[in-house]
Parts: sequence; structure tokens; C-alpha cells
Amino acid sequence: MALGIPTSTIMNTKEPISLEDSYEICRKETAQWAKTFYLGTMLLPKAKRQAIWAIYVWCRRTDELMDSPEAQKCSVSELSDRLAAWEEHTRSVFQGCIKDELDAVMADTIERFSQPIQPYLDMIEGQRMDLEQHRYETFKDLKLYCYRVAGTVGLMTQGVMGLDPAYTTAPWSSAPDPSEAAIALGIANQLTNILRDVGEDRGRGRIYIPQEDLKRFGYSENDLMAGKLNKQWKNLMAFQLNRAREWFARSEDGVRWLSPDARWPVWTSLRLYRGILDAIERLDYDVFNNRAYVNRWVKILDLPLSYLIAQSH
Repeated sequence: MALGIPTSTIMNTKEPISLEDSYEICRKETAQWAKTFYLGTMLLPKAKRQAIWAIYVWCRRTDELMDSPEAQKCSVSELSDRLAAWEEHTRSVFQGCIKDELDAVMADTIERFSQPIQPYLDMIEGQRMDLEQHRYETFKDLKLYCYRVAGTVGLMTQGVMGLDPAYTTAPWSSAPDPSEAAIALGIANQLTNILRDVGEDRGRGRIYIPQEDLKRFGYSENDLMAGKLNKQWKNLMAFQLNRAREWFARSEDGVRWLSPDARWPVWTSLRLYRGILDAIERLDYDVFNNRAYVNRWVKILDLPLSYLIAQSH
């Protein structure tokens, strides 16, 4: 059951669709748009991976409100209205209102894996930041944005991953709080996205690399918009990559607290996403003319190594 909705008859505006079919829609979308992330989810038990797919698709729907081709044609006022409507819709889902297949799987996920609504509202607030703010003066400013659009994902999913029973069953143990590590992993992932997508974001008039860092390394906005590859750019990018790696390192300690069936998937996703930073280095920091990604054979070869790390940490 999903908040009282029979799993065999989820209704939408077209025709009845089963809850299982609704999850399959989410699976396909995750596999299409988040290949590295999807690989990690396939290592989870069925119920957990389905929940992660549902959360991913909700996040993607939220992102599309600002970054889809349709959104690019909208005014700031129209985009603001879209976000307000999406926030209202999300609140209604948490109250048990089901209108379509995504609502159904989200309601089912909320029922199976209890979680607060606040991270979802915070992510929508992160999208609102993109309405007006296209530059970030300091890293402190950028960190708030990264928390809202990605650190929140860690909070959304930590209830799905669960804690190791060893921390919760022994009478002398106290359950750890993995929230800080979960947020750190989300921030690390978003910093990686920013560095990978510099060329794409400049086409939208957005520069996420902090202004204080551009000044520090003597690289101007005009240089960035022109895709200028010079020593200053490479030094700037090396600094940014190091910062992202530091946030990945902050997240690692929290993985050991997760339930045993979640450690391998999380380690896999963490290591493969961090591998995008290595790919940027191999491109000699030319993210203007290339897209950094992790090769499929590297992903396959990393699986057993991530498994060993998950068992030993």
C-alpha cells in the first residue's frame, strides 16, 4: 500500500498504472540520465533502489523546472510561478495526495522509508536561487547553493540507506547521525557537476566558480566566457578539483555507519563520481570543448575494489 492507495491501481490522467510499472518508469529515467549513479543503485536491494529511483526522478523534475528547453523560454516570473506550484504539489504528496505515477512512487517511498519534507523544500529553494543569482562572490555563498540543490539529496536518501544495526541494537550504543557526511557527499557531487559543466553553464550566463577564486588566480569572466585555456585557468581548476576532493573525503567516514547492504553501492557511487575529477585532469582542464566522464570499463573494474573497501571500512 502507498498511503492507502492499492499498489495495483495507481490512477493518472490517462489510464490505470501499477505501482511496479511506475517504479519502472523511474528506473528507466535514472538509467538514461544518471548512468554512474544508476550503476550504484543496482547494487541495492530492490525496495531501496526503487526508492532511490523515485527520489532521483523527483529531483530531476525539480531541476527541469529551471533548466529544461521549455524553461529557457520562460520569464523569471513564470519560472517563479512554476516553482511555487511545484512546492505546493510536493507538500500535497507528503500529505497523501496522489495525482500521477511519480506521486505514487514518492508516497510509497515516504511510507516505507520515513523522511522529512524539509530537504525537498530546501532543494526547491535552491532552484529559486538560480532565478536571480548567476554569480557567487565567495565559496561560503556557493556552499549554501550546493547544499540546497545537492546536499539535500543526501538527507533525502539517508533514511532509505539505513544505519548498521550494530549502532542501534546494542544497549550501550548510540545511533550516529550520518547527516553531515550525507550533506558533504551531496556538496562534493555538486562541486564536481559545476567543474564538469563550466562550458555548458556559461552558455546560460551562469558562473558558479566563486568570484574570489577567479580574482585570486587572475582569470577573468571574459576569459571564462571565451573558453581561454591558459596557466591561470589550469591553476584555478586544480584548486577547485582539490576542494571537491576534500568534500568527498569528508563524506567517507559516514559510509561506515550505513547498513551493510548500502555501503557497497554508496562507495561505488562516491568513487565513480569522484572519478569525473580525474577525467577533467586527463582533459588538461579543457571542459569548454569536452565533457568529462568515467569510461564504462573503469566503472566495471572499480566494482570489486569498492566492494573490498566497503567490507574493510
